[in-house]
Amino acid sequence: MPTIKDVARRAGVGLGTASRVIAGNGPVSEQAAERVRKAVAELKFRPSHAARVLQKGQSNTIGVFVPLIQGSFYTPILHAIYTALRAVDRQMVVDFGQTLESERQDALDGVEFLTDRGCDGLIMMGTALRPKDIEKMMSVQPRLVLLNRTVPDFRDRCFNPNHKAAGAAAAKALYEAGHRHLGVIEGPETSNDNIFRLRGFYEELSAHGIDVAGLPRAQGDFSPESGAVAAQALIAATPKFSALFCANDEMALGALSHLRAIGVAIPDEISVMGYDGIDLSAFTVPPLTTVMIPWRDIVTNALHHLLNLCYDMNMPVQRDLPAKILWRRSVARLAAS
Repeated sequence: MPTIKDVARRAGVGLGTASRVIAGNGPVSEQAAERVRKAVAELKFRPSHAARVLQKGQSNTIGVFVPLIQGSFYTPILHAIYTALRAVDRQMVVDFGQTLESERQDALDGVEFLTDRGCDGLIMMGTALRPKDIEKMMSVQPRLVLLNRTVPDFRDRCFNPNHKAAGAAAAKALYEAGHRHLGVIEGPETSNDNIFRLRGFYEELSAHGIDVAGLPRAQGDFSPESGAVAAQALIAATPKFSALFCANDEMALGALSHLRAIGVAIPDEISVMGYDGIDLSAFTVPPLTTVMIPWRDIVTNALHHLLNLCYDMNMPVQRDLPAKILWRRSVARLAAS
């Protein structure tokens, strides 16, 4: 692989002259610059990443950490970040955790990994980090934004859906559709966003006079497999229910699969509602009614804020991005009972 010394030798110039031409700054005669550019083309020379960082003080890369790299939730988020970065001629380096149980330590390790690779700023996604963790992370890399988490001391760096309001919207939608007997597949107890969406859901039902303590519930881990297992447990439980709320779409996909496999008619016998609005939710049978969280918009605005911090850009940043109900055929509208 050719080096900058090879370029200087081929062009017949000093190393400093070749370096200034490649970096695009400093005084160089047009004749010398042309010889360097010709040598670069002939040798197919590409400056190393480390060299660019030394020359410019920036790597033009953004580090991204997500808790998992499986399922259909994180891929659109990564794609949204990638698309927005390419639009401003930047790149990304991605690190991800292993399991939800190890998310906190994975995130802490991810900050070190991404910082060591010279990333100009970081986007961290996850709910397991503690305030003291985030304070430590900010001391390592002050140009950092958080997705799906709100921390009072770093509120301006946080881009988080209002999960409590979204959970309440789900409960209100099912209630207004006539459903009074509900089942719930909850997410992990360790997930803050799961806690808030369920809190909003149950509080809204209580406000309508429904005894939430008596609702049949099962717990999953946000995976389709856990949704299927939870649906199986709920079908065998009492009391019976006309609608099933799942704390994310992937568990709803698993629940739908199991219910259809045992001959339950959706939505004639049981309605099913998900949460998140992943792309696959439109292609279930029947298509899944879900709480649409505007993740792409949230992620894009978080990245805009980070780009402003890192590169003094003036990109627009919007924070008020409410959820909405996507009505599809998996939820029936009943006469109120």
